[in-house]
Amino acid sequence: MIRVLEVIRQGQIGGGESHLLDLIRFLDKSMVTPVCLSFTGGEMIRQLQAMGIKCYVIHTNKPFDIKVQKEIKQLMLAEHVQLVHAHGSRAASNVVWPARSLHLPLIYTVHGWSFHDDQPVIIKKLRALSEKCICHYCQEIICVSQSNADTGKKVFGLKQCHVIENGINLERFNPDRALQDLRPGMNFTQDDFVVAFIARCTKQKNPIDFLCALEMAHQKNPRIKGLFVGEGDMDAEVNSFIASHNMKDYLYRSPFRTDVPELLYSVNAYCLPSLWEGLSIALLEAMAMGKTIIATPTDGTCELILHEENGIVVPFNNVRALGQAMLRLADSPKDCSQYGTAARCLVEKRFNAQRVAEKVANIYVSRIN
Repeated sequence: MIRVLEVIRQGQIGGGESHLLDLIRFLDKSMVTPVCLSFTGGEMIRQLQAMGIKCYVIHTNKPFDIKVQKEIKQLMLAEHVQLVHAHGSRAASNVVWPARSLHLPLIYTVHGWSFHDDQPVIIKKLRALSEKCICHYCQEIICVSQSNADTGKKVFGLKQCHVIENGINLERFNPDRALQDLRPGMNFTQDDFVVAFIARCTKQKNPIDFLCALEMAHQKNPRIKGLFVGEGDMDAEVNSFIASHNMKDYLYRSPFRTDVPELLYSVNAYCLPSLWEGLSIALLEAMAMGKTIIATPTDGTCELILHEENGIVVPFNNVRALGQAMLRLADSPKDCSQYGTAARCLVEKRFNAQRVAEKVANIYVSRIN
């Protein structure tokens, strides 16, 4: 039995957190005993505890926070941890030294690098240097897309990594099972064409572009309406935009919710105008529910969405293209349906969470034996 400390930045539900939930759910508990450490509380922690998983929260919002190193090390000792698995750069930065001081193998799953082309040059260089440092002290690196692996090799010379694409729970995200249509409760009719944005409300996800595009599309076709679900550090800006643009009559706004399959079941399309992604769990969930996708060409998305085959790919920071995509899908129900069916087929073939858990467990075993 391998005791693994699974470490993640936050306890709220996001892409990486959904990945961790499913990883722990599908790990063979006769082989692995997972313990979770998060640096904030939230719904993910509550769900893990309901599954009987021991969870700890050590509060910090800083990378490389020396103030929490001693407490993390004490936790590792108290729980007799044999291996540490960090999810995301923030989590990895705070467990590198405790794991190293205890001679524990450290695995790092990259859910998208912390450096991006839209950052100032000096910031990007510093972020790339920190990623290089983290990877240097890790025994195994897992990238969730081949594009992420290629970027690491190009930017800072990443040498070796495993590419294990994200997976999702295909039993839960299954459009053929009995699901409640939530449209009436959100004041949508069956004639409305509803475009969903279900993601963290952060700069990465580019929510303002979604709102601008929705406003433009609705003005040209009043049937087009929006669902915005998520919360984050842009909440105030998003809420102000919605109020100042009088969008409440055609946009339903909600904070984080747990009924994501039902929400996706109740919409026509899913839009994710992100500035960067590893391999978006939210995108995979929408595809699994047979929804056509409107998305930007981030690293992982380029490996998922084939333009006009299972979705529409639009340029970064292009509100007009986003709005035109919404209009086109609303006017072309046949295309919308075909793209959604193709998206579901791709996810069924490649992105099963059970498969991910088995591959990750094999890495655990190889590092302990």
